[in-house]
Amino acid sequence: MSALATEHQAINLGQGFPDYAMSEALTDLVNKAMKDGHNQYVPMPGYTPLREAIAAKVEKLYGTPLHPQDNITITPGGTYAIYSAITAAIGPGDEVIVFEPAYDSYIPNIEINGGKAVTIPLQHPTYSIDWQAVRQAITPRTRMILLNSPHNPTGAVLSEYDIEQLRQVVAGTNILIMSDEVYEHLIFDGLPHFSILRYPDLFERSFVAFSFGKVYDCTGWKLGYCVAPAAFTAEFRKVHQFNCFSCNSPMQVALASYLQHEHEYLQLGSRLQQKRDYFRQLMQHTGFEVVPSHGSYFELYSYSQLSQESEKDFALRLVKEYGVATIPTSAFYQHGNDHGVLRFCFAKQHSTLEAAVERLRRLH
Repeated sequence: MSALATEHQAINLGQGFPDYAMSEALTDLVNKAMKDGHNQYVPMPGYTPLREAIAAKVEKLYGTPLHPQDNITITPGGTYAIYSAITAAIGPGDEVIVFEPAYDSYIPNIEINGGKAVTIPLQHPTYSIDWQAVRQAITPRTRMILLNSPHNPTGAVLSEYDIEQLRQVVAGTNILIMSDEVYEHLIFDGLPHFSILRYPDLFERSFVAFSFGKVYDCTGWKLGYCVAPAAFTAEFRKVHQFNCFSCNSPMQVALASYLQHEHEYLQLGSRLQQKRDYFRQLMQHTGFEVVPSHGSYFELYSYSQLSQESEKDFALRLVKEYGVATIPTSAFYQHGNDHGVLRFCFAKQHSTLEAAVERLRRLH
């Protein structure tokens, strides 16, 4: 879609990246780190002061004490962290429960390690988890449940009820959890983020992935981290050491300092909610109907009043004829489930959103 957006000079509301400037203070810190000589390898698990800062942040937010050496590994992005965790834990014949629509790396990560993805559709249009379906899907081969909250592509978030159901499902089993929490601070409407890190009984069986790119508007930096119990971290690093080994040094040094500014991540949700709400307001003047998002960069919109085309065909027509790129939600299902909804990224400047909606208003 991004390639088509370029080809047709379309406004790209498909791919999830901001089109506004990141913090100048953070880029200044990177520049300073380079000038101060932080340009060689840092330790394989990551720059120690950065891991210490993450541990302090986690304990303050979620009440869970972490050991920087034993529980935290800096990675080149959240997607890498998810791949490395799955590779550390999943082998031939292992089954992993995946909720669809799903971020597109999950199933390939499972399959390349010889595992089997057992897909369960989220309940449209709320995109909530059917926990009875989860119970029915569990077999002696179930090795892992893969969660994502706030959720890409739908913007759904886990509730306290979901956490209690998860606890019941995994109690007395050896089932692991992979929790993708890269949008942890992009959560709206006053809702809390029910991180797996809040719950010691769940954390003891979990890998949890995070992303600096999503928090600090720098998706191209490709820096994130994985939090896991010590024994899991040791297995994770067996993959990491012989793959990436060590991540970008000056950026880690800069982030170690910048994490001290708590307001930069604590105010992120309200800042992005303002963009979501502004985009909703604009979209009221089109034929699209909102499927409410409570987190992430994204919101889904139904086009049932505009067309009966498939999601793919309608999205292609939008980019080619109207100059707006979106993503068909069916692309996030293994078998292309089609509910007539498209994913829009609202993490854009107001002028970008206004220009896109002006084009969409021409649809009838």
